[in-house]
Amino acid sequence: MMSIQRAQKQLLMDQNTGTGKPLAIRNPSAKSRKNTPCSYSRTTGFTLIEIMIVFTLIGILVAMGIPQFKYAVKRSREATLKEDLFIMRKLLNQYCVDKGHYPASLESLAEEEYLMKIPKDPITRSSETWIEVTETLTEEELINGEIPGVMDVHSGSEEISLDGTPYNTW
Repeated sequence: MMSIQRAQKQLLMDQNTGTGKPLAIRNPSAKSRKNTPCSYSRTTGFTLIEIMIVFTLIGILVAMGIPQFKYAVKRSREATLKEDLFIMRKLLNQYCVDKGHYPASLESLAEEEYLMKIPKDPITRSSETWIEVTETLTEEELINGEIPGVMDVHSGSEEISLDGTPYNTW
């Protein structure tokens, strides 16, 4: 083992600490880049025109992507609304087939365990805004004390869909 002082001495004398042989001698005639007046090379880095082209291409791609993203979110909410309406209408009809009458409210579907809970309207983001369409009863049925049941459901939103129809008409 070599002592630290001996290793430091060999390093100062440009010798390898393991073998004691001299280190590779640098060519004293080779000029370093630091000593040249113009130390920047034209081959390194990007030119201004290259950077401008890249930023222009990025801008074009972003401009094309933003509208697609905006409509993708709206399309997904519309698809969710269509699916929720389809399922709730199917369950209203199933309830009518099972019980012989339509439920008094959407909450009845959840209470009778046809639904776990009333889904949120994806457009209004609330489960309280569903529009319940009740069945039309005759005077005789009203005199007998029958309660009109919910036979259809619509979204409570008054916004217009991508196809131009109001959501509350779906």
